[in-house]
Amino acid sequence: MEDTLTQTSTRPPNPAGAGLTGVFPMGLAAWIVTAVFMLSNSPTPLYVQWQDQLGFSSGMLTVIFAAYMVGLLVTLTVAGQLADRFGRKPVLIPGLVLAMVACGLFAFTSSVLVLVAARFLTGIAVGVIVSAGMAAVVDVGGPARHRQASLAASVAMVLGAGLGPLLSGLFTQTLPDPAPIVFAVEFFLLATALAVACVLPLRPPVSHPAADRPRVPFRFQLPRVPRPNRHHLLYGIAVFAPGITATSFVLALGPSLLADLLHATSPFIAGAMASAMFLAATGAQFAVHRLHVRSILLGSISTTLAMMSLIIAVVVSNPAPLVLAALLAGIGQGLGQLGGLTLIGTNVPANHRAEANAVLNIGGYIPAGILSVATGYLIDSVGLSVSVALFAILLSLAALTGGTLILRRFPRG
Repeated sequence: MEDTLTQTSTRPPNPAGAGLTGVFPMGLAAWIVTAVFMLSNSPTPLYVQWQDQLGFSSGMLTVIFAAYMVGLLVTLTVAGQLADRFGRKPVLIPGLVLAMVACGLFAFTSSVLVLVAARFLTGIAVGVIVSAGMAAVVDVGGPARHRQASLAASVAMVLGAGLGPLLSGLFTQTLPDPAPIVFAVEFFLLATALAVACVLPLRPPVSHPAADRPRVPFRFQLPRVPRPNRHHLLYGIAVFAPGITATSFVLALGPSLLADLLHATSPFIAGAMASAMFLAATGAQFAVHRLHVRSILLGSISTTLAMMSLIIAVVVSNPAPLVLAALLAGIGQGLGQLGGLTLIGTNVPANHRAEANAVLNIGGYIPAGILSVATGYLIDSVGLSVSVALFAILLSLAALTGGTLILRRFPRG
């Protein structure tokens, strides 16, 4: 059977939320994704300010960022299973509440520990969203809109990831104490998302009779997908992982790179760069979403070019190549993410869809967290230029390896 984006597989006729499906409820569900991802990247322009106020190193900065990764990965091991078994809503609502708690911690950060806690709770909320939330978008889109819903879920994620730092950067540039205002706005947006989650009829997926035995007690296990769908996840991860690692680096260390090496200290510039990165991802997804999966998953080329541009930025001490690197990294993540989500949406049965989303993101965020933290501490040890160059070379090799796998699995024509 040919692996194209238009391929479908046997799945239950009535996924979660089948009582209300269509474009409007799909948009409402996508708003939940956007609101949480706005929170996920809103701290980016504030990191330099917090670093000055609280006096922590580049290594500690990446640890704070990694706390988000830890919360995300821990949540992904259970959220997908819970959402596939008991429904999207019982998972989404607690996740949104924790996101609102994180807003309060960010708004009145007084120590590194509070900042770590806020990032950890944000990671939990994002873990809920990338498993249950993005599956809910596909569910309420209806059986005839799996491909469009996959695009909506992916765009909602990168759009929120881009709007958050742009809003935060604007407030940080114009206000003496921006954090309370930034996260008060985020709290309000999350409250609207919580209201949407309460209203949408997100019922548990109707499982295939052979795949579900209600009398068997539920037990946690490592996230997994049916054997016939494992190669869909493998090829998605092969390109998504380098892409998300590249964008994670820009989010964690981009502001410090601008300030320390390139002498650009404006928080609005840092926020705008992060925003442009994810808006580039959004544009790339719209541009290629109708193409064969081979074209979408070749985001590894963009990630490789991003790393080349990053090295140039360090060598010439100029912000222009760094901004270009951010844009190319966003495109690389966007293409890999859309390809992976579309393969899941068009091939994985509804009762395994949230768990499959969890597996895709676990495969992407583990290397993103490890490499970002390692690079942060390497900067403290050997300096910025050498550390960034090593990171860029390693990630380029990973991206090229992923691209080679895609070329072999999806031959032209």
